[in-house]
Amino acid sequence: MNQKVKNLIQKLGEAIHETVSESEDIAGVVKNIREEGFDVLLMLEATIGLNEVEDAADEAEEVTEETDGPFTSSDLNFLKSLRISVSESDNDAMTDADAAS
Repeated sequence: MNQKVKNLIQKLGEAIHETVSESEDIAGVVKNIREEGFDVLLMLEATIGLNEVEDAADEAEEVTEETDGPFTSSDLNFLKSLRISVSESDNDAMTDADAAS
């Protein structure tokens, strides 16, 4: 990943932080919680996923690959972001189970 993209991702993180920090809705709810006698610690985690845009020829090949099993490449990328791995045998087994249904 090039430095320009890294800087843009950092700016996105800062924008998210600023938006949450300045939210009147969030500030109001935090105030209400404090009035009930509790201290508030708000921690948010954001996962930013990037998929490089490919030209039309590459996209056509990807569509063909996506029809081979129950998971598309986007599905697999999402699962990977959640730290869930799917092996080829798992993917094939799910295809076989779908066929039996």
